[in-house]
Amino acid sequence: MHTGRILFAQLLDFIPRHEFNRCVRRYRGNHRIRTFSCWDQFLCMAFAQLTGRESLRDIETCLRVLHPKLYHAGIGSRVARSTMADANEMRDWRIYADFAQILIGTARTLYAHEEFGIHLDQTAYAFDSTTIDLCLALFPWARFRRHKGGVKLHTLIDLRGSIPCFVCVTHGKIHDVIALDHLILEPGSFYIMDRGYIDFARLHRFNEGLSFFVVRAKKNLDYQRRVCRPVDKTTGLRADQTILLCGPKTSQQYPIPLRRISYFDAETQKRFVFLTNNFELPAIAIARLYKCRWRVELFFKWIKQHLHIKAFYGTSENAVKTQVWIAIATYVLVAIVKKKMNLGLSLYEILQMLNITLFENVPILQAFSLINQQDQESNLCNQLELFNF
Repeated sequence: MHTGRILFAQLLDFIPRHEFNRCVRRYRGNHRIRTFSCWDQFLCMAFAQLTGRESLRDIETCLRVLHPKLYHAGIGSRVARSTMADANEMRDWRIYADFAQILIGTARTLYAHEEFGIHLDQTAYAFDSTTIDLCLALFPWARFRRHKGGVKLHTLIDLRGSIPCFVCVTHGKIHDVIALDHLILEPGSFYIMDRGYIDFARLHRFNEGLSFFVVRAKKNLDYQRRVCRPVDKTTGLRADQTILLCGPKTSQQYPIPLRRISYFDAETQKRFVFLTNNFELPAIAIARLYKCRWRVELFFKWIKQHLHIKAFYGTSENAVKTQVWIAIATYVLVAIVKKKMNLGLSLYEILQMLNITLFENVPILQAFSLINQQDQESNLCNQLELFNF
């Protein structure tokens, strides 16, 4: 039975408020704050992400129009542009980073048995980074080229559900491979990376952590072949070898055997060479695992297209990180809603529905079921009638 609550308030039921308050207390986010608490800030920024607001003035204008409904949405104070700007500048971004990690833990539990195209008992991750360009005149602290600024978003996603498990926002000058130092390796898990992450001293750390890596090899790799195993070339495989590195530095950084797999992709007419420290999985499974790495690229594309992280509401480093982490929390929240309500809709369809009905007085399950009903009716309208009486 519908209780008369707006959709935004029903969406907040999926958020553990006590965990959010714990994160706020950890960093004293509400210290000497009388109005516009960290919870109000989170709700306003989440509203901006869900509805695609372009600026703080845009957020302020929309929320003023919706002022009679703000109390029912959980926003307990008047929202002003200057107040939001000060909050983004001063409130510690780690509040929202820690809370996003709590939502990530919930989402990973929900998607623990999700299929991703390969039958694998272990957990598989894809690791990559993307650059978010910033205007150098507005973000002088983010200079990484002569006339260009930017930050890097280093992201590790769980292939089951494409849930971001580790996110690190760094300066644009930071090399991708340095982000490997911040990873907490899980024993038995697979980490799939592009060749930009080849650093054999860091890759050797995966052996010490009892975890596995799959990385694309560079063309100038100096190695010596020790064992050559037969392969079925009809599957695209060309070689499955055990090698030892011969370079003066690489042989010291990684002194133990490696597995080298060569694969030809008939669709792209390209040849790929992979390196891994796993000698048990079939070679074709290693090649298919690497193909799943593109899920992290799709994740970057999705959040850049459908969430607001390419333009920022503040110019300080704290404001940028706050907005990025709230965007990630919003993405994970939509994924949690999708799984808990067992919706057959895509994340894009859910986000678009929330965009236009966020402050409507309608049961959340009814709102999503209307989309399914409209999709079925549109499919029926496209079908020609065999007999027309």
